[in-house]
Amino acid sequence: MAQIFSRAADAYLRLALLLIAAIVVGGLLLAGGLVRSDYLTRVGIAVAQPVPFSHRHHAGELGIDCRYCHDQVETGATAGYPPTHTCMTCHSQLWTNAEALAPVRQSYTEGWPLPWNRVHDLPDFVYFDHSIHVDRGVGCSTCHGAIDRMNRVYQAETLHMSWCLECHRNPAPHLRPPGQVFELDWQPPPDQPAWAHRRMAELGIEPRNLDSCYVCHR
Repeated sequence: MAQIFSRAADAYLRLALLLIAAIVVGGLLLAGGLVRSDYLTRVGIAVAQPVPFSHRHHAGELGIDCRYCHDQVETGATAGYPPTHTCMTCHSQLWTNAEALAPVRQSYTEGWPLPWNRVHDLPDFVYFDHSIHVDRGVGCSTCHGAIDRMNRVYQAETLHMSWCLECHRNPAPHLRPPGQVFELDWQPPPDQPAWAHRRMAELGIEPRNLDSCYVCHR
């Protein structure tokens, strides 16, 4: 009976299986790397806005408090976008004819809000409340990075679930005294760990309860 397979067929089969395995493993590694890449997480990529607003100038050089523009951050689930009349509080007197501010003046005159583009955009299935974090002592720069040094705002962290859980499972290093939440250049003092644990006890913060699915997925 004639031989059906050549002597090299076994070698070819082994090579094909090895190649398939390499493609599968390589594909998984590529997908994992892509998910964590700046291209998908948008970390470090500035978002275009209708007005070239510079946080570096306003929050950094001028020292304007975050709450002046984001007036809902202490009481609402979202920080909120500044209404045009907030901008015009200053710009009705300063840079009144600047071309870059034409959309602001038009928005104010015609009574429609500026279409700001969201930078930190969590999925719809994630529940996040700014006021809770601010009340507990999580500083703005913990999540938003050095916002006072950004000409154009970009996402400083991945916002992946693993990043959130890292803080939820060990919140103490990220807590500040209430008066320091909006200090963008705040540095923890030597006694911060001991203070944070006392603060957690006062507020009833139990890390074992903070990684429950229901905390963020409601």
